[in-house]
Amino acid sequence: MKDRTGIVDGDLLQIASDIDCADSARIGCLPERRIARLNLRIGPGAVVRSGSVIYAGSQIGARLNVGHNAIIREENAIGDDFSLWSNSAVDYGCTIGHRVKIHHNVYVAQFTILEDDVFLAPGVMIANDLHPGCAHSRECMKGPTIKKGAQIGVNATILPLVTIGAGALVGAGSVVTRDVPPGAVVVGNPARVSGHVSELECVREPRLTDRPYS
Repeated sequence: MKDRTGIVDGDLLQIASDIDCADSARIGCLPERRIARLNLRIGPGAVVRSGSVIYAGSQIGARLNVGHNAIIREENAIGDDFSLWSNSAVDYGCTIGHRVKIHHNVYVAQFTILEDDVFLAPGVMIANDLHPGCAHSRECMKGPTIKKGAQIGVNATILPLVTIGAGALVGAGSVVTRDVPPGAVVVGNPARVSGHVSELECVREPRLTDRPYS
């Protein structure tokens, strides 16, 4: 089943022949936890840079793009055109849609859902444990659901079980403790609605556009 380096047997790897994988990256690393299926599938056009690790047991679509020293754990279902930049980690059991972009130094906790076109800026932290240390925390553990097209700003923290609505914008440094309506702008700790993305104006001079989210 595994060789001395802990890589799953080639029969369990369904990886497109055109993958661009650095010599120091590891593809098909065995998880310590027991899982039902160790099969790893990675679609065509993947790039995996040095130091990164992709565990066995995930299903990943076409054109995966992984930076340096990034980790994708087991039992994840990931769509096409997924970008995961350097020093970021996707823990196990997540569902990620198409065209999702995760920037540097981001942690995505187990059992998180990221729908299509979600963007996580550098330093975003996602939690999944309501009561750390509780004897039952493992049974109720669940990350947030971030709906289609939502944008999460630099160093934001998203707490367990919340739903961030489609097209919402979470401001830099915010701590999201409750559900965010679709299209809302939220800021602060705890994050509160400050407006709607359609109301935001460009602050550059000269302006490149009047309404960035029109």
